[in-house]
Parts: sequence; C-alpha cells; structure tokens
Amino acid sequence: MSAPPTLGILAGGGPIPGQVAAAARAAGRDVFIVGLEGFAQAAVIAPYKHEVIRIGAVSRILAALRANGCQDLVMIGAVRRPSIFDLRPDAEGARLLARAGRMAFSGDDGLLAAVVRVLGENGFRVIGAHEILQEALGPRGVLTRASPDAQAMADIERGVAVVRALGTVDVGQCCVVQQGFVLAVEAVEGTDAMLSRCGDLARSGPGGVLIKLVKPNQERRADLPTIGPITIQGAIAAGLRGVAFEAEGTILADKDACIAAADAAGLFLLGLDPETVHREK
Repeated sequence: MSAPPTLGILAGGGPIPGQVAAAARAAGRDVFIVGLEGFAQAAVIAPYKHEVIRIGAVSRILAALRANGCQDLVMIGAVRRPSIFDLRPDAEGARLLARAGRMAFSGDDGLLAAVVRVLGENGFRVIGAHEILQEALGPRGVLTRASPDAQAMADIERGVAVVRALGTVDVGQCCVVQQGFVLAVEAVEGTDAMLSRCGDLARSGPGGVLIKLVKPNQERRADLPTIGPITIQGAIAAGLRGVAFEAEGTILADKDACIAAADAAGLFLLGLDPETVHREK
C-alpha cells in the first residue's frame, strides 16, 4: 500500500498547527507547513519541513504546496486578518478577493469560504483539523469537578442568544455574560484580548461565564472555535467561574491541560448543544 500524500498545513499562531503535524506524522504521513508570516510561531513549525510566506503571497503559497506534493490541506491557527493595505495581495490573491466580493471585507466566513473554494479549484482538498486530531473536538457534558448552577445556566442561555446574533452578522464566536449582563463580546481582537478586559467590568457576586459557539453557516474546515490552556488562564484572570462551548464543534487544544487548569481554579467546562441549552438547566 502506498503512503498517503503529504499533508499541507497552512499555519497561523498557537500550538495547534504543531499538534496537527505531530498527529499526521504519527499516522505515517509526511507533513509540509506553510507558516503564515507574522502569525505562525517559529518554535511550533521548526520540527517540520516548512516555509514562511506572507499571507498575501497566494501564488507563492500554492507553488510551495505543489512543490512538496501536498493534496490535502489543513488551515489552522490564529490569524488576525490584515487590512487590504497590509495584505498586499499578489495577482492570485487579488483574484481570490475578487471572488469573495464584499463578503471578504465584512467578516471571516465569506473570505474563508472563498479560500476553500479557490484551493479546491487549484486541486487541493481542505479538511478539518479534527479529521487529523481525532480527539480534538470537545465532548458534550461537564468535563470538570465544578458544575454550572442555575445562575450560570441562565447566563449561558443568554450568551447563546448573543453569540448567535453575533454569528449571524459574522462578527465573533463568543461573549462573556455575568448575572444576565453581557460584559464583552468578541470582535476582531479575538477571545484572549476580549477576556483581558473583562476583569475591570465584572460585577460583585457570582462570576461570569465565557460562551463560545460555531457561527451559523460557518466554514467548519477552516475556522472552528478553539479553546486552549491560555483561554482557561484568561478566564481565571477575568474572575469567571466557567466556560461553555459548543460540543462537537469546538477544538480543545490540550484537553487534559484545560481540564487540569480549570479544576485547579474551580472553574467548570461545559460542552453544550445550543439547540437544547434551555432544557439543560
């Protein structure tokens, strides 16, 4: 039986690109990483064959993937979208933006869908990181010793409604709710930066809850919500008492470390089905 083709990884920031690469290598696949300049972490991609390329140099990215025999691609890791002035797209990048149209500048989903489509037209198959990291998706239920009480579940229900509204207009994937009040919503700054401002906004009494969900009609192969140990530490620093995420739709980066950190601080981690959250109280 011939070996599977090289897995290409378009890597943004954080440790997950390295985890995907390690899992692919353990399964017998060669790996080639395109580290997106200014986002990918050198220490994460260093153990693997890689090339660092700026995000707007689409022709160079495609050429590097072809030269290394990549067919299947994983797009993973944090990327803060640059402005069109910083992007400096090459001819292929300009065509991609043109295909995406105005959606490329209104949120992430339109642009990501265009990227997936263009990659497919160029002979690549985009797959989800969870297809390589078999245990990456967070399960349903309470994962920690602490559990949400009635007030926390009410905050979660409120947060689900807020995040769904955010997702409908392609703004963000999460928010923080405390005692029914929305302390913060995620926009372009990302989850960690959003959490960093919540501590000064907290009210007295029971702490708030971070709620993180998949957006409606989200391109799940490229931008699933992700929670890792840094997220848990941010929630602790913000004085929160729990994190609720969409079960089977959220990547838990280093699940054991997330659970251990949450248990040590008395936080709960809850994988939920947003469709039935009002029945889980």
